[in-house]
Amino acid sequence: MTIRDRGLIKWNAASFMPQVFEQQRAMFKDQERQPRPLLSEFDTEEFDQRIAYAMAYKLTVRLTVWDDGFTSEMTGRVHHVYPITHQLRIEVKPGEYERVAFEDVVGVVVVD
Repeated sequence: MTIRDRGLIKWNAASFMPQVFEQQRAMFKDQERQPRPLLSEFDTEEFDQRIAYAMAYKLTVRLTVWDDGFTSEMTGRVHHVYPITHQLRIEVKPGEYERVAFEDVVGVVVVD
C-alpha cells in the first residue's frame, strides 16, 4: 500500500479564504455607515461664525468631517477660506495643509 499525496490540490480549498475575509470586512464596514447629519440653517451659520472667529484670532478648531458614511475629527488652524470652491484650508501641522469642503463639515468647536 502506497501513500498517494494530492500535492497542491489539498491546499486549493483554502486559497479563497482571504477573499472571504475581505468581503466580510467590507460588509461589516458597510453596516457601520451613518447617514449624513441634517444641519439646519442655524447650524451652518453657527459654524461660519466659529470659523470666522477662529480665523480672525488664529485659534485652533476641531472640525467633525463626514466622509462617505463615517465621521472623523480634524484639529488645526483655519488658514484660508475659499468661497468660490466652497473649501476650507486647514493647517494641521506647521507647513502641512488639508482642504475640507464646506458641505462635509458637520461640527465645529473652537479649542483655544
